[in-house]
Amino acid sequence: MRVVVTGGAGDLGARVVRVLSARGHEAVAASRRSGVDLATGAGLDEVLTVADAVVHAATSQRTPQEVDVAGARRIAESLRRVGSAAQVVSISIVGCDRIGYPYYRAKVDSERALEESGVPATIVRATQFHSLAAFFATAGRIGPVAFALGDMRIQPVDIDWVAERLADHATGPRPDGFTRATDLAGPTAYTTRQVLDLVAAHDGRTPPRLVRIPAVGDALKGFSEGRILPGPDTELGGQTFEQWLETQPRPLPRRFHSPT
Repeated sequence: MRVVVTGGAGDLGARVVRVLSARGHEAVAASRRSGVDLATGAGLDEVLTVADAVVHAATSQRTPQEVDVAGARRIAESLRRVGSAAQVVSISIVGCDRIGYPYYRAKVDSERALEESGVPATIVRATQFHSLAAFFATAGRIGPVAFALGDMRIQPVDIDWVAERLADHATGPRPDGFTRATDLAGPTAYTTRQVLDLVAAHDGRTPPRLVRIPAVGDALKGFSEGRILPGPDTELGGQTFEQWLETQPRPLPRRFHSPT
């Protein structure tokens, strides 16, 4: 199969490309580096003309309405324009419809754009990746003190495992229309205290004193109240946060890279 991966030069997208290639498929990394710009639609028709499937892994923390949402719409429009029956598999976030945060709202809008497009599409929602959980622990620490949002808990997931599941959907049976796949999450949920302790042990540092910040506003309350946690029917898999930490440099870098 020929599978086009938007955001194919990013962290998640590049992993999807590698998985597909290892399985013997023709994986095409579509990004601005290869002349495909979702924000404008440039290069889309050319790359999608002979595609059997599309994995929409491109995203932007700064301009999600242009890349995530308008990008999904442009992919669907391009597929119709070139007469392709390719299915679209799009990554989203567990709980995005329960959090009043702009980036999460954009994910909901992206899902809706594909639902309204009429092209065969599968939405795969996943929890936050391990790197984001680690970022919370490192960015919120100032010397011996760490700041945390209310009673927030997180159930991070292995990005490599998510890439495998996206590849599974892209090369699997094409849905008749729009569908939501089973949500994906890591095996274990952690409190902020647990994440802080695990990262401190990894870095060889003393665990910080935790200072909780009140959750003010709907978005922060959503995170604090556990609206990002998966439901009972979620598929669990991949490495645990502890296993992921064992593969990371010491100390962990105090920065977060967007997965795409």
